[in-house]
Amino acid sequence: MKNIIEGEKKFESSRSIQNKALRINLNKNIYGTFAEIGAGQETVRNFFRAGGASGTIAKTISAYDKDFSDAIYGPEPQGRYVTEARLKDMLDFETKLIEERISREKHPKKLFFSYANTVATIDFAKKYKGHGWLGIKFQTQPETEYNQILIHVQFNENNAAQQQITLGLLGVNLIYGSYYYYDNPKKLLKSLYDHIDTDKIEIDAINFHGPSFEKVDNRLISLELLRNGITEAVMFGADGNNVLPASVLYKKNILTLRGSFRPVTRVNMNMYEESLKLFLQEKKVEEEDTIVIFEITLNNLKAEGDINEKDFLDRADLLCSLGHTVMISNFQEYYKVVEYFSQHTKKQMGLTMGVNTLTDIFNPEYYTNLSGGILEAFGKLFFKNLKIYLYPLKENGEILNSENINIPEGMKELYQYFKDNKRVVDIENYESEILDIHSRKVHEMIMEGEKGWETMLPEKTTKQIQEEQLFQTT
Repeated sequence: MKNIIEGEKKFESSRSIQNKALRINLNKNIYGTFAEIGAGQETVRNFFRAGGASGTIAKTISAYDKDFSDAIYGPEPQGRYVTEARLKDMLDFETKLIEERISREKHPKKLFFSYANTVATIDFAKKYKGHGWLGIKFQTQPETEYNQILIHVQFNENNAAQQQITLGLLGVNLIYGSYYYYDNPKKLLKSLYDHIDTDKIEIDAINFHGPSFEKVDNRLISLELLRNGITEAVMFGADGNNVLPASVLYKKNILTLRGSFRPVTRVNMNMYEESLKLFLQEKKVEEEDTIVIFEITLNNLKAEGDINEKDFLDRADLLCSLGHTVMISNFQEYYKVVEYFSQHTKKQMGLTMGVNTLTDIFNPEYYTNLSGGILEAFGKLFFKNLKIYLYPLKENGEILNSENINIPEGMKELYQYFKDNKRVVDIENYESEILDIHSRKVHEMIMEGEKGWETMLPEKTTKQIQEEQLFQTT
């Protein structure tokens, strides 16, 4: 057994950045181009320094000037250059170019790749920390279809030079992982942070495509980002692909429903439909500028121990099939959700919730981790014009709403203040006949093969569960 002396730091078993670059350089078949816009040629510099770069680098380019960039990759209609669309244009152009200029007859075993990034590091006033896109198109067999990995990052360091160095390390890890871990995407994802602290740079969106990733579900990759503490929230659209939260939420009115959605019930849909009607009645809230987010917390997914990936995908499939945007977050407290959204929009926000959830929100024990306690949390929660749309609860035959909710002693005056200012709005047009439906009970009935659950869910959801055998043990 290996002896460990007390006080010794954990041994770093991953390859050094220099050795990763050198291993790529010494492989006579891996060959490609580097196109880096916005933060210097930070990635390719590591390959030059490692030695043997002539065997790997066909070309390297930095098109800083927008006119030059447009002349090479085509004009950007919206004039924005740090975008996923720009990254894809760069990768497609460079891949096409290397195929045209490097003879396959002369190099039949070459595995071509194109690496690109387009980033904006921290500004001089340090008001915006910066963000960027990086990605790679690569082959694992000669003359075969290309694989592609696209990543969005948020910079957390407060110095442009440090951000550039970190970006360079991440780029090397991506290229190395693409060739040596492509058959294990979860390992590839973890390897992106080799020699990088997770607090330096945040990956908040990543997508895998291509023949080597045919069996990869990008929603599970999103889940890994959360599991590994790489980001606090991820989103995916109705098509199942990960989407960039900043793009989805930018300057939007946001209505959020949190739940287990295990499965989506008629109650969930009634809450969604009726709260959305109320939300759209608010001043300055237009439907075309509004997005509804269905949120599932990581704690919810861990409620029964380790995360069951099939169970997670079953929930996601049902929500996506209904056309909804899904967010998986590490936000246990609601005020953190509001803080997160407020980074991307200054417009109206709304939270749809049930009576029990609102009772928890007004419980001081919910905020013991905050130095300012419940008052600090409420200062963040009721941000500007945020409103809570309250769905009633049927308990012992009685309907509970904002008028007769059981608020803890000492919190009643605070609650009344928010209610008087119309920050808590009752959903009055609810379907009384469905108030007894609970997703946990429905899930139990499905798992145990009982009848009767079918009418408790939206018709489309019931049909999908039956046809795809969702929530059934394997």
